[in-house]
Amino acid sequence: MVESWDGTLSSTEFYVAACAFAKQWRKFNRSLPQWSWVTCPKRPWISHDNQVGYLSVENVILPRLSEEADQKGDIIEKEECVSEYEDEVVDTAVVVHNGGPGVHRYDFHAVYSASYRVPVLYFLQFRANGQPLLLDEIEKDIPVHSAELLTRSKWTFMTQEEHPELNRPWYTLHPCGTSEWMKLLLSTDASAAQSGIPVEKYMISWFSVVGQVFGLKLPVEMLNLVGADSTIVCTQ
Repeated sequence: MVESWDGTLSSTEFYVAACAFAKQWRKFNRSLPQWSWVTCPKRPWISHDNQVGYLSVENVILPRLSEEADQKGDIIEKEECVSEYEDEVVDTAVVVHNGGPGVHRYDFHAVYSASYRVPVLYFLQFRANGQPLLLDEIEKDIPVHSAELLTRSKWTFMTQEEHPELNRPWYTLHPCGTSEWMKLLLSTDASAAQSGIPVEKYMISWFSVVGQVFGLKLPVEMLNLVGADSTIVCTQ
């Protein structure tokens, strides 16, 4: 039942949700950089039935919104964008521009946290010459309203931690409040009240929140899937 669901998911459910998210991303964002599942070596203490890995998308180029535009409260709903991989022009809520000397590239990884039992967004940002940005530079690079929200939010904050699979320092949005806002986000779904929380909805709902920190917005078609019926249900 939704009332007893705590907003978390198991590692197996994370794998199912991640694959479903990547599949829907390919369907609605074919010309953009693609999310893919990266398989990692299994640990002796992890069940052989569990898929060990994480979801990855790399070389994402985001629009650099000016501070003035952010302060005026401008909202970019959709923009024509050109993939650096194809010539196809796509009308989408996720904006990717061709690279230039002042453009920053992001690598995003969605990694399962066994401690919090939720996905965690790890990220690195690079200049055009490949030099990584420091945390204070990243905070200045994201939309102003996102930076202000992070300073006030009780749900999450940016920090640097060791990537659990790569064993290197990455930046991350701390997952301390993820289960709480995921429960709030999905428990309002009328269909979930009857049949439970479908796993396929989890990652779409999750990314619709964390992606906004970087100005990323999911296409309406993907968001509409959150209201669609599904058969695989999150366990308690």
